Amino acid sequence: MKILLIRPKPHPETIGLQSVMICEPLELMTLKSVLNANNHDVKIIDMILEKKPLLYFLKKYNPDVVGFTGYISHINVIKEYSHITKKYNSNIKTIVGGVQAEVCPSDFQDKNIDKICFSAQDMYDFLDCTDKTQRLPDRNLPRKYRKSYYYLFHKNCSLIKTSFGCPYNCDFCFCKQISPYKARKIDDVIEELLTIEQYEVYIVDDDFLFNRERLIEFAEKIEKNNIKKRYLVYGRADFIANNEDIIKRLKEVGLRAVIVGLEAASQEELDSFNKRTKISDNIEAVKILKKYDIECYGTVILGMDWDKTNFDKLYKFLSGLNLVFVNLQPLTPMPNTKLFDQYKDKAIISYKEHEKWDMAHLVLQPEKLTVREFYFQILKLYYLLSLRPKSALYMIKKYGFFETMKLSYGAMHVALQYVIKIIKG
Repeated sequence: MKILLIRPKPHPETIGLQSVMICEPLELMTLKSVLNANNHDVKIIDMILEKKPLLYFLKKYNPDVVGFTGYISHINVIKEYSHITKKYNSNIKTIVGGVQAEVCPSDFQDKNIDKICFSAQDMYDFLDCTDKTQRLPDRNLPRKYRKSYYYLFHKNCSLIKTSFGCPYNCDFCFCKQISPYKARKIDDVIEELLTIEQYEVYIVDDDFLFNRERLIEFAEKIEKNNIKKRYLVYGRADFIANNEDIIKRLKEVGLRAVIVGLEAASQEELDSFNKRTKISDNIEAVKILKKYDIECYGTVILGMDWDKTNFDKLYKFLSGLNLVFVNLQPLTPMPNTKLFDQYKDKAIISYKEHEKWDMAHLVLQPEKLTVREFYFQILKLYYLLSLRPKSALYMIKKYGFFETMKLSYGAMHVALQYVIKIIKG
């Protein structure tokens, strides 16, 4: 069969990180490798990067099947794409997969979607695959795509996943709903790394910094195979704080940056999330990363009971850590988490407006600030931490003028989206 695999473009309402990062569609690349082995003719279309509409590619390739993948904010876009596909040719089979479809399949119930896949195996069955052996991702993407993938200052960035699921149980986290934690063998990871041409590699595990022995083996085999790359990973603050030797070792084999879920500036808030970390872990983790010149990308959850004083305290905490890169996320109760059940009656944005459930919109009513005031505090905090002259000088010195201006342009686009929200209230 002729199959088009589509990565959707975000809805215009989504406050998107695509302004500062666009990553490979790794799940589609992995799927393509299996489908090719079953003699299907497969094309991946990345609508984030393409200028032409979906209809153009339907006419060009005339597929038998069109497959979509996406997250919660893509649900309505995928439904629209399915409508376009069926309107063009009602005989084309439309299928949806990915983490949102696996955890919340009912979100994709639509007359224009023929199959909602609960797993990769489910999709292989639907497409009559006799060989379901898992394979390394097909990295033969068009060059115009490959050169466009990046994460902040990680240019031409490629993705790899070395484990599935999360070993922890934070109340706000959607990741634990996807699958039980399972780590790949390091030899398999090394085999895949050897197929990646790019210098920058984003390890998209929900938590890469977990098992000491596994990380030591990873570092040893990176050296043994003479793999020269730089890595961006996710990691918890408590692991970093308690395993400085591992961080030092990983730096030696290419660790460049860590996304750290700091989550809060107070112990009370950390405890309320069932995070099981301490504020002292946050402080020590950032200190260790700075010691080894590893960039820290901190994420923080903003409480709905906050007032201006809370934002001021958070600024004081983060600026005291000299953090430049932060992701500020208003508390968003994701489906199938404890928080969703707790807050489902307090939403000010309907769950059906999926494009706004992007971890950037206010989907809950702030208790002490107006919506307009809350958005203003977010924008103000972003400016004070990331857009101030001191931060700009830091980025120019470390990453160069051109790259800093490119990132700043993307950041200003996000800022404009917030300004619009402030005006609309």
